[in-house]
Amino acid sequence: MVTLAEVARHAGVSASTVSYVLSGKRSISGPTRERVEQSIKELGYHPNAGARALASSRSNIIALMVPLRTDMYVPVMMEIAIAVATTARTHGYDVLLLTGEEGPAAVRRVTGSGLADAMILMDVELEDERLPLLRDARQPTVLIGMPADTVGLTCVDLDFTATGALCAEHLAGLGHREIAVVGEAAAVYERHTGFAVRTLEGLRGRARELGLRLLHRPCEGSYESMAGALARIFDERPGTTGFVVQNEAAIDPLLSLLRQQGRAVPEDVSVVAICPDQVAAQASVRLTSVAIPAHEMGRRAVELVVAKLEEHGSDEVALLEPELTVRASSGPAPNAAP
Repeated sequence: MVTLAEVARHAGVSASTVSYVLSGKRSISGPTRERVEQSIKELGYHPNAGARALASSRSNIIALMVPLRTDMYVPVMMEIAIAVATTARTHGYDVLLLTGEEGPAAVRRVTGSGLADAMILMDVELEDERLPLLRDARQPTVLIGMPADTVGLTCVDLDFTATGALCAEHLAGLGHREIAVVGEAAAVYERHTGFAVRTLEGLRGRARELGLRLLHRPCEGSYESMAGALARIFDERPGTTGFVVQNEAAIDPLLSLLRQQGRAVPEDVSVVAICPDQVAAQASVRLTSVAIPAHEMGRRAVELVVAKLEEHGSDEVALLEPELTVRASSGPAPNAAP
């Protein structure tokens, strides 16, 4: 392993000069800095992480808390996590991935041990138990998600309230008056998970304004649970012609069941999904959808937390505007006037 002393000899400078170039603690002339950096590159020198952390009181690690629950769509969570990791590397940080459902205990472990310089948290609930600890923590923190009270916090998220409203507006514009929402698993709503609750609020609020009848049914996502939910929807609201789906696992079962019942999409019923573009485009009927900007959310979260680490960031809520892409699954309601 190449040592700092070997870099110094190769560059023709003192070891302390190499150290200052690496740490940035002192101003070094341009030619000297370039010579040291060239020697580092040629020799393949990598600073010892432990020694660097002791010297700078920094670990150059960002902790990413991603509780991997069975009722969540893991591919989206992992896409966000990959975006966090790749963006962090461009800023010189590595990512420590915490996937357990420890809640406040995980926050205490990170803040109390100095494992990481900063934290990014996902799967945010409206009344998240981690928030009091985060507000008191010394480490900068960013939430991917939005709790009920954002005072003293930095958050980035898709504007899920606007997303729900946008789906209602699209179906209303096509003449649909009875809409069913196939939602996440019941446990997601019982935890008051922010994205699911806010989407439903946006749907209900805009539906009231537009005079739509709206029915919401949670779904576990399996074929059997979707069959049960669909049967209840048509029993309670036989005139339903529009569906909004916020549950990626339920998409294929829903389309299959509608086809078995002889309900054509979009001639008899229209379907709008809130899901990744790839899921919408690869469904058996190409779905009109609002995309989940997973990569953008992860990237923005890292940029916000790095700004805090560099002491020029401030608390803010960054909501990404939803975009609805019309595909083959939505069309005029069958009973709508031409």
